[in-house]
Amino acid sequence: MIRKTLTAAVLALAALAMAQPSAADPLAKDVFGGARGPTGGAPVALGFYSKGCVSGAVQLPESGPTWQAMRLSRNRNWGHPELVSFLIGLSGAARQAGWPGLYIGDMSQPRGGPMVTGHASHQMGLDADIWLLPPQSLRLTPAQREKISSQSVVNKAGTAPSALWSGSHMAIIRAAARDPRVERIFIDPVAKVAMCQAATGDRSWLRKVRPIGGHDYHFHVRMTCPAGSACQQQDAPPPGDGCAEAAEWIRNRIDPSRVKPVPPDPNYRHPRSFRLSEMPRQCQVVATAR
Repeated sequence: MIRKTLTAAVLALAALAMAQPSAADPLAKDVFGGARGPTGGAPVALGFYSKGCVSGAVQLPESGPTWQAMRLSRNRNWGHPELVSFLIGLSGAARQAGWPGLYIGDMSQPRGGPMVTGHASHQMGLDADIWLLPPQSLRLTPAQREKISSQSVVNKAGTAPSALWSGSHMAIIRAAARDPRVERIFIDPVAKVAMCQAATGDRSWLRKVRPIGGHDYHFHVRMTCPAGSACQQQDAPPPGDGCAEAAEWIRNRIDPSRVKPVPPDPNYRHPRSFRLSEMPRQCQVVATAR
């Protein structure tokens, strides 16, 4: 019954969109960004990480015994229940690594979808940014959470860990990567190489840890598509531990002349430019549901 109702709503919305002038087709980021709360019903992730949405999302509580959600004014502490459960569990594991807990950055909007600012992904309630700053307090006020910033664990040259990198960082990231619900983790290649050098025993978890720029002050966790969802799974990471790839990133930073320019993809469009009609049909329903 729910599926039939959703299908009927999708068809009705599609017919309405065809009958409306193009001016009535808003940017998806404005529609999803304007939704202050989630839809009801069972949790379902829809589409892809950079072109999707989430129905039945739940909110990570602003504070807990081992976590605090940051930048509350953004209203981005929402996600699929699997993500929320994972984050609460990982914040507890952070205590075992010597931290009081975790500062949780952006997750998703109440209904996912493209954001007015920031991320290209984080659209299905399955992505979360976790600060690399050990919490000094888990009783920050909302105002304090707007002002405080995370810390970089990489030196200014981008070639080696800063003095702030620690074994606790590695222990927390390793715990996240070993969770079977986690699809991959993004972090600066310097941190990846540091973990490659320190890891002993079973190193299989390193495969999930992928090097990427712009992630020296937080690490990005991406969950797999949960059961019952209608989302596209990302291709699996390449075989192996990925350590050589991360080291290559650093060599290219030291000597940029080694990097061959890659022509821009003429077909690429940033997700913030998508019109609502370009989103998956089910997401069009999610975005406009009352």
